[in-house]
Amino acid sequence: MIPRLALFDLDDTLFAHSDAVAWGIERHLVSEGGAFAGADATASVTLWRSLEEEHYHSYLAGVLDYRGQRRARAQGFAAAHGVTLDDGAALAWFEGYLVHYRAGWRLHEDALPCLDTLALRFPGIRFGLITNGELAFQGEKLRETGLDERIEHVIASGSLGITKPDPRIFLHACSVFGVRPADAVYVGDRLRTDAIGAAAAGLTGVWLARPGTAPDPAAAAAAAAAAEASRLGVIRIPGLAALPDALAAHL
Repeated sequence: MIPRLALFDLDDTLFAHSDAVAWGIERHLVSEGGAFAGADATASVTLWRSLEEEHYHSYLAGVLDYRGQRRARAQGFAAAHGVTLDDGAALAWFEGYLVHYRAGWRLHEDALPCLDTLALRFPGIRFGLITNGELAFQGEKLRETGLDERIEHVIASGSLGITKPDPRIFLHACSVFGVRPADAVYVGDRLRTDAIGAAAAGLTGVWLARPGTAPDPAAAAAAAAAAEASRLGVIRIPGLAALPDALAAHL
């Protein structure tokens, strides 16, 4: 089988989201000053990422709306530094952070070379995205980095009302392209959400496990995910440069 469609996650797969987050929060603390002046950079980045994970998943679960998860992240971070923000101030604080976050936007260095190599190795292959996010905001990242010129369709959970790893979002993406799931591959940095979710829907699931990546912080859950991935034939790669050879060997 020659893959006809390569679908990708966006954040931390093609787009260097974690790097931009670290860049953004560090510089936002400097610009804010006051109670945030002199805050430990490493601890601040770790806290901000944990709040992002917590509250963004609350948004995906329908507990918070999109603005609500932003507000909750800002309020939680500020409270850890002894600062109380009302709802309006929290959203303004988050907007300040976004200015610095946007300044750090870039693709992973292996992103575009990977697309180029796939196009050469598998003539006619098409490219798309599936993202657990809002289409407007994710679209800004594509336009800013030039990725919009390479991606044919973007499937965003915020528009569809279905989030990964629900198989319906993967099947919907295949239907948009008019491609059978068996003829499609999906690549993402989260083992269960991305690779296992795609494989369970009938696509070839690929887990992008960049150095230092773990499938789950809980050992038992990690072991279960690894076993499930093995059963479903999920491919593991250390970087996007390895994807074309891995697909050729697997398919």
